[in-house]
Amino acid sequence: MKVVMKFGGSLLASPGGIQRVSRVISKGSKKRMKVVVVISALGEVTDLLLHAATNAKIWDSTQVIHFIDRIRGIHSQPLAEMGLRQPTYNESLDQLEELLDDLKLTLSGVSILRELTPRSKDLLLSFGERLSLVVVSAGLRQAGIAVEALTGGNAGIITDDSFGEASPDVTKTRKGVREKLLPLLTRGVVPVVAGFIARSATGEMTTLGRGGSDYTATLLADAIAADEVWIWTDVDGILTADPRIVKSARVIDELSYAEAEEMGFFGAKNMHPLALAPARKAGIPVRIRNGFKPERLGTLINPHERKSSVIAKSVALVGNVGIVTVSGETLVGRPGTAAKIFELLGRAGVNVLMISQSVSESNISAVVRKSSLERAASALSEGLSQVGINAGVKVEPDVSVLAVVGAGMKGTPGIAAKVFSAVASKGVNVMMIAQGSSELNISFVVASRDSEKAVNALHESVVLGK
Repeated sequence: MKVVMKFGGSLLASPGGIQRVSRVISKGSKKRMKVVVVISALGEVTDLLLHAATNAKIWDSTQVIHFIDRIRGIHSQPLAEMGLRQPTYNESLDQLEELLDDLKLTLSGVSILRELTPRSKDLLLSFGERLSLVVVSAGLRQAGIAVEALTGGNAGIITDDSFGEASPDVTKTRKGVREKLLPLLTRGVVPVVAGFIARSATGEMTTLGRGGSDYTATLLADAIAADEVWIWTDVDGILTADPRIVKSARVIDELSYAEAEEMGFFGAKNMHPLALAPARKAGIPVRIRNGFKPERLGTLINPHERKSSVIAKSVALVGNVGIVTVSGETLVGRPGTAAKIFELLGRAGVNVLMISQSVSESNISAVVRKSSLERAASALSEGLSQVGINAGVKVEPDVSVLAVVGAGMKGTPGIAAKVFSAVASKGVNVMMIAQGSSELNISFVVASRDSEKAVNALHESVVLGK
């Protein structure tokens, strides 16, 4: 059995985290599993590197040195705590210092030039996983596991040169990964691959964007025809709701790919839909598991959709959003108006999360991130007037989106009535509604002050069925 195991940064950075990972891998090996390991950056390192990438343009050499010292401390501490054999410890420290010298040079270059290019940003962000790779590999060797440490590019993942969110070349990646990893697995060696990073066809360092380490895991699984992908994180699995809001939230035992993708789009603690795609196409099950409680099976994302007696499996909440509404008589019967609206938003760099249009055609509403709301309104006001569309633009900033997700809603009469009755019973007004033809998701907007009350009502009535 071939399994790709991805370990999250919070798990790796926790006290005893790498030893915990070693035990999981050793247990798999004893069961004759052929294991490929994918790792993330340790804990907060990616956020720190993002901060550095943003601010290095205004840093001086002293600030760069202080930052390097902080990153050194985060990675040298677990090396010191693992009780490594002296040769392994010395070798690992040398590797860390070599990478830290490169990171210092990169940051200094940005500081001197006062410019951060997309290529430089990808290079900076790659250091999180590359430094983590040194630490984790040392810990696994200490546990007696034969490993080979590889960056995503060295493992065979080839992308285009769209820095920041590169797209893999699937054909070249499958070929490269098989040639590199399959001989290692045959020899009983565990490949340890730095997630999130890859390389372009010309050898440039690239990153896979949001959900990048999970994406690395599924790309490798597809290439080697793995039997399963296990995503080890710090939660028991995918939950029916945010437990900080809903005290009765519980782990979902099984989801279809379609359900998991819907939940991923709405920010659940889940894999990003893009990261799921290679496993879905290859029909490989993905399991979300808790590395602190490895005896629990977590949530299985299954390629085979099974009929469920549960109407809805989760309620997701998206905050920090707002509505921008375009309205006016000049919209009615005018082909291409909606296209123009979304073109203007796209040009302004505004991502649209949800849309709704009345059948009268007199108004179109879009949900966007609150940080983009004023930019969206300005782009629409100016852009529409320039093409002769006289329309009003209104914004509503204090709103939240709720999404009810589940395959059990498909083809079941009365679901919408149940959803909105549950909300209405708590005195919550619905401001905007959207439902796709898949019937897996009903999304709607409420005032932010009512959002948690609405989530609890929906969880109780629709998810738990009470």
